[in-house]
Amino acid sequence: MIKKLTAFYGAHPLQLVLLVAALGLAGYSALGVLATPAWLRVLIWFAAAIVLHDLVLFPVYAAADGLLVRAVSRWGLVNYLRIPVLACALTFVLFLPGIIGQGAVTYQAATGLTQQPFLGRWLVLCAVFFAISAVVFMLRRVAAHWRP
Repeated sequence: MIKKLTAFYGAHPLQLVLLVAALGLAGYSALGVLATPAWLRVLIWFAAAIVLHDLVLFPVYAAADGLLVRAVSRWGLVNYLRIPVLACALTFVLFLPGIIGQGAVTYQAATGLTQQPFLGRWLVLCAVFFAISAVVFMLRRVAAHWRP
């Protein structure tokens, strides 16, 4: 039965189940957004984010990745730089309000702390990402050297 379904569908049936579950979750989320009074603002923000990403950000980081590949591909470093750069970019976006001090008064009132250490901690985190990547690169080079 599973082989027939796989032949008909073109993939494992579990993939179809996950796809239906994801579509159900997306539909539930859409209904939740439509139930809020600010649904139009959410829709406009979502559309603007799509346009900004597809027309501005994607070409920028695709070009940056192309430059990276041309610069370091001969040494086999591409993925050892891509992954920490991606991790740094994602954590930057995550901690951006704290790094730029947005909501500093509210943050200090809620926690009793300032947002001053956010930038330094993010920089340390990025250094750790690159250090881990460098260690993994060196371990793989040593392992490749010792293989028969």
